[in-house]
Amino acid sequence: MGKKGKREKKGRGAEKTAAKMERKVSRRAKKEEEDLEALIAEFQSLDAKKTQVIESSCPPPSPRLNGSLSAHPEKDELILFGGEYFNGQKTYLYNELYVYNIRKNSWSKVEIPNPPPRRCAHQAAVVPTAGGQLWVFGGEFASPNGEQFYHYKDLWVLHLATKTWEEIKASGGPSGRSGHRMVACKRQLIIFGGFHESARDYIYYNDVYAFNLDSFTWSKLAPSGIGPAPRSGCQMATTPEGSIIIYGGYSKQRIKKDVDKGTLHTDMFLLKTEGAGKEEDKWAWSRLNPSGVKPTPRSGFSVAIGPNNRSLLFGGVHDEEEEESIEGDFFNDVYFYDIGKNRWFPGQLKGPKSEKRKRRRGRQAEAEGAGDEEMEKQPPRGPVEIVKEVVAEDGTVMTIKQVISGPAEEEKSESEEEEEEDAALGQQVEPCPRSNAMLAVKHGVLYVYGGMFEVGDRQFTLSDLYSIDLHKMEEWKVLVEMDPKAQEWLEESESDEEEDDMEGAEGGDEEEESSEEESEDEEGEEQHPSVQPDEKHTDYLSRTEQYWVKLARSNMGPDAKEKKVVKVAHAMAKTFYEDSV
Repeated sequence: MGKKGKREKKGRGAEKTAAKMERKVSRRAKKEEEDLEALIAEFQSLDAKKTQVIESSCPPPSPRLNGSLSAHPEKDELILFGGEYFNGQKTYLYNELYVYNIRKNSWSKVEIPNPPPRRCAHQAAVVPTAGGQLWVFGGEFASPNGEQFYHYKDLWVLHLATKTWEEIKASGGPSGRSGHRMVACKRQLIIFGGFHESARDYIYYNDVYAFNLDSFTWSKLAPSGIGPAPRSGCQMATTPEGSIIIYGGYSKQRIKKDVDKGTLHTDMFLLKTEGAGKEEDKWAWSRLNPSGVKPTPRSGFSVAIGPNNRSLLFGGVHDEEEEESIEGDFFNDVYFYDIGKNRWFPGQLKGPKSEKRKRRRGRQAEAEGAGDEEMEKQPPRGPVEIVKEVVAEDGTVMTIKQVISGPAEEEKSESEEEEEEDAALGQQVEPCPRSNAMLAVKHGVLYVYGGMFEVGDRQFTLSDLYSIDLHKMEEWKVLVEMDPKAQEWLEESESDEEEDDMEGAEGGDEEEESSEEESEDEEGEEQHPSVQPDEKHTDYLSRTEQYWVKLARSNMGPDAKEKKVVKVAHAMAKTFYEDSV
C-alpha cells in the first residue's frame, strides 16, 4: 500500500475514533444537560417577561471573561454580550447586552425582550446588513459549582437597527460546543473547532461548517488536504480573497485514567476556497510556514482583525504543570500577523511623539556636554523589573511582576536606542497580563476589556478597559481602571455546618441586598425546620428541586443527614434565583 493509501486509512480510523468518542460524550452529557435545562428554562421564562426595549446609562459592566466584544458596523460603539464570573465558590453566567460609546467614553445597558440564554465561550460576528447584525453561535452554561456544563448549538441574530433578538432555527448545523471560532466571510458564517465537555469526558473538534446568510442554511464543509488537529481557542481570520487562516489553540487528551495531557498548538493553516464563496465551492487545507517572530506558545489568547491586512493576538497564558499544581505565566503582549506577507512580528510601542522629541533633544545635549571617558563609565542597562501592586477589598495584596529585557551589550545606532527607549516608556501604562479578555477594533483602535489572571489559587477577574491606536502604536490609554473593590474571592469552606459557602455575590450590584436577604433567610430557616421557601420561590424550587438536592449532597458528602441536605438545597436555590433576577 502506498503512502497516500496509508494516510487515507489512518484518516478514516481517526474519524471513526472521533465519532465513537462523540457518541460516548453525548450519552454521558445528556443527563447532565437535562438537569441544567431546567435552570436555563427558568431564566428564559424570566427574560420572556420583558416586553419592551429599555436602554439606560450605567457604570462599566461587572468583571467577566469569555464574553464577546464587537464593533458596531455603522456607529462608534462596541457591543458586549455574555461572559462568566467565578468568585471562588460560585459561577455566574450572563446574557446582558452592554453598549460602549467610544466618543463619550460611557456605558449603557440595553434590555431587549427574549434574548439568548446566559452563556460564555460563545462566538459573535458582525455583518453590515440592514443597519448591522450581530450573529451569536454556541457557547456554554455552567452549574453554580462549575462542574456541570450545557453546550449550546443555537444560532441567534441581534438586529442592531431595531434592537430585536431573533433565534434562527435551521437544521444541519454544528453540534453543541464552546471554545470554537466563527468569522463572517463573503455572506457566510464559517465555524471551526471547539470542544464539548461533560463531568467525565470531553471531545475536541476540527470540523468546519458554513451558514449562508442569504438562504439561512447550514452546510458541513469537507475540505481536501490535511487540516489542523482538533482544538479550541485558536486564532481564526479571513483574507481579502475569502480564505480562512487558523493559528494555534489548545486541546487535551486522556493518556490514562484521570490523567490528561494538554497541548498548546503553534501550527498554522490556510483554508482556501475555489469559487465565489458559495455553498457548492470546493475547499482545501494547506499548511502555512510563516516567517518572522511567532508568538510564544500559549492558550487563552484573544484575537481581532486590525488595519493594513493584519490580524492580531493579545495576551494569554502558558501553564507550567508541576507535580501537584499548575502555575501560569500570563501575557499582555501583542503580536501581528501580516496576511499578505505571511509574517509574524511583535507589536512594539513607540511612545508619544512629544516625549520622543524631548528625549532626542536631551540626548543630543548630553552627547555634546559629556566626554568620551564619562560615556565609557556608564554601566550597561540590564533587565528592568516593573512591579505593580493592587490591594483587593479583602486586604489581599496582588503583585504583578514583569521583566523587560535590557539592550544587549553591543554598539547600537541612535534609531535602535530610540526604539528601545520607546518600548520601555510604553510599558509604563498598559493592561496587566491576562487571558480570555475581550477584544474589538474600531477605526484602527484596539480595545481590550476584562479577562482574568491567577495568583496562586486565587482568580482575579477584570473589568478594566484599555485602548491603543494600531496605526501609531504609541501608547496604551486607560479608559476604565480596574476597581480593586470589585475583586471578591470566597475561599471554600470545609465545614458542612457553614451554609454561607453555598452563596455567592454577583460583581457588586446586589452585594448589600443579598447580605440582608441572607440574614432574613437564616431567621426564616430557624423558624421552619421543614424549610419551605417563601411563596415567590416555591414554583422555581419545585421545578428544579431534584437538581439542587443532588448538588447539595455532592457538596456535603454522603454522610450528611437528609433534612440538612434539603435545607441547604433550598438555601442554594433561593440565593441563586435572587442573585440572578
